[in-house]
Amino acid sequence: MLDEAGARMGFDVARMMSYEVHGLRVSSSAVRAALGAGDLRQVEALLGRPYSVSGHVLHGRKLGRELGFRTLNLRFAHARAATGGIFVVRVHGLADAPLPGVASFGVRPTVEDSGRVLLEVHCLDWPPALGDEGGYGRCLRVDLLHKLHDEVKYDSLPALQAAIARDTDDARRWFASNVPGG
Repeated sequence: MLDEAGARMGFDVARMMSYEVHGLRVSSSAVRAALGAGDLRQVEALLGRPYSVSGHVLHGRKLGRELGFRTLNLRFAHARAATGGIFVVRVHGLADAPLPGVASFGVRPTVEDSGRVLLEVHCLDWPPALGDEGGYGRCLRVDLLHKLHDEVKYDSLPALQAAIARDTDDARRWFASNVPGG
């Protein structure tokens, strides 16, 4: 079809060789499949870098603060994400060096469940120089490094708070035993 259109409209069509990593053809379908399976090591091998989400930090309901876990909220532009769940992340754009964190990427089934996709990031070590409001409006890049689990709808805010505490501890343990990007 492209060859025919090119002949009619005066452009050439160039065919590209496939690119393979560890015997797997690199394609958007392969990346989406690995994301869907939560295999972020495979995603990084295919992309040559971690999968990341970028955006400006927006004001939210401040529920994270009430629960004891300040979050940075980034709206996801698409109605459906290729992946979702709770992730160990690395945050770029808040400090001179990337910051370790844990993030929820999904629809927030316990507190909202509007179907709108949101990335909520909790930095494990908040830079004091930013103060309480220093993250808002900043453009961040958040690398997804490891999937902890799928999103869960909890029965209460105290149950959600306990789960966030466990996820934060799990993220700290992951960082203690892994060298991101290395």
